[in-house]
Amino acid sequence: MKFFLPVLLALVAVFFITSCEKVKVGNLMANHHFNKANGHFTESLYRKAIDEYEKALKYNPNLIQAYRFLGESYKNLYKPGVETEDNMMKAEKALEALNKALTIDPRNKEIIHSLGDLYDKMRDFGKAEEMFLKILEMEPTNMENYYVVAGFYKRYSGDNEELGKKAEQMYLRRVETDPENPEGYSHVSQFYDDITPTPEFDKSCDYHRKRLQLNPNNALIYYTIGVNRFQKAYRLQNVLSREERIALADESEQALLKAIDIDPSYAFSYAYINMVYRNIHANLYPDRHDRYIAEANRWQEKFKDMRKRELERERLEEELRRGRVE
Repeated sequence: MKFFLPVLLALVAVFFITSCEKVKVGNLMANHHFNKANGHFTESLYRKAIDEYEKALKYNPNLIQAYRFLGESYKNLYKPGVETEDNMMKAEKALEALNKALTIDPRNKEIIHSLGDLYDKMRDFGKAEEMFLKILEMEPTNMENYYVVAGFYKRYSGDNEELGKKAEQMYLRRVETDPENPEGYSHVSQFYDDITPTPEFDKSCDYHRKRLQLNPNNALIYYTIGVNRFQKAYRLQNVLSREERIALADESEQALLKAIDIDPSYAFSYAYINMVYRNIHANLYPDRHDRYIAEANRWQEKFKDMRKRELERERLEEELRRGRVE
């Protein structure tokens, strides 16, 4: 027994050293193939990347980023809506690799988001919703997460009123979570503007006015309110009374003039005042039609002149940017 124990310890030591060497070599080879794969991935050579990520995982089966980007590679090769066997195999391979990565690191938000995006592309609403809501649960104070979930519901809403309501709730939750940030109000307004076939013009305008309370000298907000009021008067001309359209046109003109007062260089403010006179005032006041058309032409010329200046300024800025890059 006294002789056996030292021999056993010696064998264990040899085994341990040999195992460590194998682990070390394995990790080196895994990193070698992983780095090659990353190079292919960066250059969008996804098939070559897949081959190298799989080699990396043979040497190190716990290399989480190799699973993740193996999944991303298959995902980039997958074509949503194409039901061929080969294409669906790419989706399944992507799911397999990404889920393996998530098993190793279950709180990795990037992996969860990528899975949600893949399920979304596969039109698996339930699984995609589960992933996106999981991110929101993990990071309830990250404002971007609300936009991700709201945008997801919005894509599926179509004629589905319930999903439209869910999208609306997400945008409103974003505002409630950070009520001093005007960006949240902007997204809510855009949601109401995008409703089809008829936008919720007044709800949208209400949130633009809330933006204005937080940022009272922002010309773009005044411009947006002016556009909103014009669009309601113009698009609902067969529904609204003459008095309602006159009031909307006046609101639009006042907001656009305020935008010009704050920032006279923004061309499209002039373009919309032109439309207010041409498409609303001239029609509502037949006895003043010619005068309003002449006024519209005056604003249109201002728009053309200001737009020409804008384009010239953008051209010069682009030349300067290219000069700095080169």
